[in-house]
Amino acid sequence: MAVGWYSTIISSSDGYTWTERNSGKSWDLSGVTYGNRTFVVVGWKGTIFTSSDGSSWEKRTSGTTRYLNGIAYGNGTFVVVGSLDTLGNATILTSSDGSSWENRTSGTTDWLSGVTYGNTTYVAVGHSGRILTSSDGITWTEQISGTSNNLENVIFENGSFLAVGYSGTILTSLDGITWTARSSGTTKNLIGVAYGNSIYVAVGYSGTILTSPDGITWTERDSGKSNYLSGVTFSR
Repeated sequence: MAVGWYSTIISSSDGYTWTERNSGKSWDLSGVTYGNRTFVVVGWKGTIFTSSDGSSWEKRTSGTTRYLNGIAYGNGTFVVVGSLDTLGNATILTSSDGSSWENRTSGTTDWLSGVTYGNTTYVAVGHSGRILTSSDGITWTEQISGTSNNLENVIFENGSFLAVGYSGTILTSLDGITWTARSSGTTKNLIGVAYGNSIYVAVGYSGTILTSPDGITWTERDSGKSNYLSGVTFSR
């Protein structure tokens, strides 16, 4: 399942042949995940859609009109993160089924960009190096990232968390609490990161692609492009 601007939703069973799906709306979409036998898509202006089959979509009431940037599923709970609410705090929403959503107190005034789940912990990252952790998606604790650069994405793979961000920032952590800065070898902004086939891959501005066998030592690769790269994944 892939999502994008103008409510673009496309799906594929093999990664080769793609079918466009109609969400019925025209808002930009920024994140998608699957859990509890449900696809959940989030986007701008508090947009949330759900689907049991990836074909028919239903709009849900999120309770917010803010930008929703990232979504993760774990421990029976969907967690969505986003921009600042009317009180100036970063948006965090949770749901057990994708249909009914509750607003949670983030405790930070910085925009949140990404969220993941692993090692019984939710980790959310955002602007100004903000990192929050939670065991249940409800109560959040701020952690020390060691950077003031914007963090754009975070994953949990191969037994550890890995976050990427502006100015070539790469951070790793085993528990989501203690973070270590890694040398990426670039000052380009990094936006997307994935893990597969025993390799981490990070992508970003100006066609930047970096690879690493362990998340610690990174090598820049030639993408042959100068375009902004925003996402990457691996098909298992």
